[in-house]
Amino acid sequence: MRIVIIGSGGREHALALALKRTSNPTKLFVIPGNPGIAQIAECVSLKVENHAAVIAFCKHEKIDLVVIGPEAPLVAGLVDDLTAAGIAAFGPTKAASILEGSKGFVKDLCKEHNIPTAAYGRFTNYKEAEAFIRKNRAPIVIKADGLAAGKGVVVAETVAEAIDAAHEMLHGKYGDASRSIVIEEFMEGEELSFFVLCNGVSGLIFGVAQDHKRVGDGDTGPNTGGMGTYTPPKIYNPALQTRILREIIGPTLKAMHDKGMPYKGVLFAGLMVTKDGPKLIEYNVRFGDPETQSLMPLLQSDLAMLMLNCVGGKLEDKKVELDKRAAMTIVMAAKGYPGEPLKGTEIRGLDKAAALPDTFIFHAGTKAENGKILANGGRVLNVTAIGDTLAEAKEKAYKAAALIDWPEGFYRKDIGFRSL
Repeated sequence: MRIVIIGSGGREHALALALKRTSNPTKLFVIPGNPGIAQIAECVSLKVENHAAVIAFCKHEKIDLVVIGPEAPLVAGLVDDLTAAGIAAFGPTKAASILEGSKGFVKDLCKEHNIPTAAYGRFTNYKEAEAFIRKNRAPIVIKADGLAAGKGVVVAETVAEAIDAAHEMLHGKYGDASRSIVIEEFMEGEELSFFVLCNGVSGLIFGVAQDHKRVGDGDTGPNTGGMGTYTPPKIYNPALQTRILREIIGPTLKAMHDKGMPYKGVLFAGLMVTKDGPKLIEYNVRFGDPETQSLMPLLQSDLAMLMLNCVGGKLEDKKVELDKRAAMTIVMAAKGYPGEPLKGTEIRGLDKAAALPDTFIFHAGTKAENGKILANGGRVLNVTAIGDTLAEAKEKAYKAAALIDWPEGFYRKDIGFRSL
């Protein structure tokens, strides 16, 4: 089987590793990839936004499956264009990708189908947004409606902070993504990342993890794209799983099917487990980053076949087999993140860290230059380790992170604290 992965981050590095391990493709390409991925697959320098070029490459190389990692190509309709060209693509259509492309659409869907979520309002007018904030007080959550690279959410502790966030967003902080905003109640509880493979009608649980969104230890500082994950979370159990499927995932898949935009691919439900049960925070239409980096090293099933079965609508008799051990991922970020990250600094010691048993170093924002690996983004590296227990996985992951010589980088020291 000949496979293409679209993307250049740690998620795509983990997907490449899983496909190499479980599917043994005859050829694995990644567009555009990164220096870490280049060690296990052939990286191709193409602009993902140029759908015609991607299609031409896939036809020339007789590609059997395209796996799309990030959300932007999905929202832009890459799956639709590949499918029209006769190329199998794992991921939702442009229409179905609205589940991530518009937070307002998802909130309205929840309201229409009684899917538990936070109370909310939708706004394009600043004065109306300000009045809503003053009426509902703080803490309160302000969200850009569209894609903002994981940064379009402000959990405001004060009314003044919330008003400032709403003003900035509605006045173009995230461009078109924040011309419309969602303002919702602050939910208390534990977050849970829940992944389901979908065939347009039903879903198959892939795995669960817990992410750490805030930049600082103890969940302090601004939100990020995620500073670390682990699996399995202590909070997860069969009763909770049943409620998530019955109250959230099932009604969503049925609603999308009834609306004429059936969902195929992986559906990532960001959940808050409250005292009243699970509630939806938001949907993502792709594997999570950095959750994927914790889950993929545990995967034992043939990933490519699972993906092809999603595309073909045949999942009913399939199972996802995961190693029963625990995994933890630490995100190493460049100083300045989640603001303006410091780029171009050299990273040493990667081989030494990767040589540790049950340890994986995934490149998320790096570049190779003159034989050196340099930081080239905000979240730069992911250090993942597997252990018989979560405590053992944590010990291994932090031991590996300590071997990486990168003074201009930083990472949280408390990943997994809610379960440990």
